Amino acid sequence: MTESVPVDLDRHVYGLLDAPITLVEYGDFECPYCGAAAPVLRRLVDDSDGMVRLVYRHFPLFTVHPFALTAALAAEASGEQFWEMHDMLFAHQSRLTDPDLENYAQMLGLDSVTGEAVQPYRPPVEADYRSGVAEGVRGTPTLFADGNLYQGKVELSALRSALGLHR
Repeated sequence: MTESVPVDLDRHVYGLLDAPITLVEYGDFECPYCGAAAPVLRRLVDDSDGMVRLVYRHFPLFTVHPFALTAALAAEASGEQFWEMHDMLFAHQSRLTDPDLENYAQMLGLDSVTGEAVQPYRPPVEADYRSGVAEGVRGTPTLFADGNLYQGKVELSALRSALGLHR
């Protein structure tokens, strides 16, 4: 019997690793609300002078979004280019079939990101999902600021205010 390797739930960090504020997003690449939130969250981090880091965790709502799980696996399989694939998937949410995913991978210079090639990436995606369920996540995007559920609007001014950032 093989022992499962623990999954680092904070493996996808955008921003400084040691930023004092951590914003965790549980997201789904096929979710239109996540697509709208993605540029807002990136700008929040980019404009925070190193105060905020974003951690992305997969929460594919596979019962309503048929391509969410395969998109999550493709992003996970992108390794060091996770954020580039993240942006590509959100930019093309209406085109997430396997041929589309392979096209994005080719554009990024990656190997295959579908089928058997991505099966080793299931455990991290499943670990993210399970952690979301344990945190009470029911939909996407769900945000936690330093471990506390954020219930405001996903807009720059509201997030800055909630995080104590003044600009």
